[in-house]
Amino acid sequence: MKKNNGKGVTFSELREKAGLSIDNVSLLTGYSQRTVYRWEKNENSPKKIVLEKLMKIAQAGEVYEGSSAGFSFIDLFAGIGGMRKAFDDLGGKCVFTSEWNKYSRQTYLANFNCDHEIAGDITRIGAAEIPEHDVLLAGFPCQPFSIAGVSKKNALGKPHGFACNDQGNLFFDVARIIEYHRPKAFLLENVKNLERHDKGRTFRVITDRLHELGYYFDWKVIDAGYWVPQHRERIFIAGFREDCGFDFSRFELPSLENRPRIGTILHSQNGTEEEEPPYTTGPKAKISEKYTLSDHLWTYLQKYAEKHRARGNGFGFGLVGPGDVARTLSARYYKDGSEILVKQHGKNPRRLTPRECARLMGFDKPGESSFSIPVSDTQAYRQFGNAVVVPVVREVGKYMLQHLFDQVSEEQLELAFDSLMSETTVEYG
Repeated sequence: MKKNNGKGVTFSELREKAGLSIDNVSLLTGYSQRTVYRWEKNENSPKKIVLEKLMKIAQAGEVYEGSSAGFSFIDLFAGIGGMRKAFDDLGGKCVFTSEWNKYSRQTYLANFNCDHEIAGDITRIGAAEIPEHDVLLAGFPCQPFSIAGVSKKNALGKPHGFACNDQGNLFFDVARIIEYHRPKAFLLENVKNLERHDKGRTFRVITDRLHELGYYFDWKVIDAGYWVPQHRERIFIAGFREDCGFDFSRFELPSLENRPRIGTILHSQNGTEEEEPPYTTGPKAKISEKYTLSDHLWTYLQKYAEKHRARGNGFGFGLVGPGDVARTLSARYYKDGSEILVKQHGKNPRRLTPRECARLMGFDKPGESSFSIPVSDTQAYRQFGNAVVVPVVREVGKYMLQHLFDQVSEEQLELAFDSLMSETTVEYG
């Protein structure tokens, strides 16, 4: 049940109508961001005076308003568009996209209206060919730096990190584009292991280069489990051309008390969802039997897990029920689905369907099926396993934009607070 101000309007609706961010409300009222997040999620109700202040700002015609509308961004190593989707939601306009994988391009084009062609191999694209932009987004390939990627390359006797010529050096293409265009800001995303790879030397090369470019930046490892029912840690590096005081230490995470669980992203199978072949069939939209593990595969996975348990290793499958939180969805999920297997009553566990993966990664909200998946299951699993979690990027982006475009200072907010207490309207122009 929504908590409101007695007139049918929620705190979140009032805040948005007033044109205030979570951080703005925190500064305006003196309450912590964590408290404001609780108001936002309807976990607690703010005091009446807070709602009255917001109502006055809103009724004054949204007198407090940032200028982030209409900013432009480019989407490098775009995959299926997770970072784009987040920044589209924040009011940005994508002016350039680069993605070399043809199947990912197919999914991207099925979901976004592009007024530009999708460029391919970024190493073959001159910086001058890329349009001017305010924000650069890049989730540059992570396999050379991930724990699994490093282990695999070591086993095969192959180089990893920046020694990996086909993927590891792609950061420097990001750097040359930043150097040429000098965007107002950038957001880079990679695996948590990037910070520790090669005893920290890889990350030091990255940060040294960003310092050389004259950018102010900070980074933070964020677990997507605050927004989706999946333990997925990724590092985000946010940089700014000007020193705007950005600091990830003030980026407050939602409470884990009511963290989402796997049951929220699973097909209902009770008729409340429409049938979506090949994932679900029939009037109740039951999950297709093809996602249930065969006896042979299920027996193999159990024996494999037992063998590693006996050796004291942690390898094995991840079995989840509706009240659980999943392991990290990986690009290898198509092979056997072992990291996330869903319990089923009276039969072998099953894989997630690609639609459930879309929800797990935040491309769809729970219960929704709006994100188009035009590719095979194998390609879909690879794509979602390689993607970013959309709501995480959206929240990081929102926090960045507060610093990048917000022209109202803390002193002005304090003035607004005092003025509202005396019932005087203050307008910023």
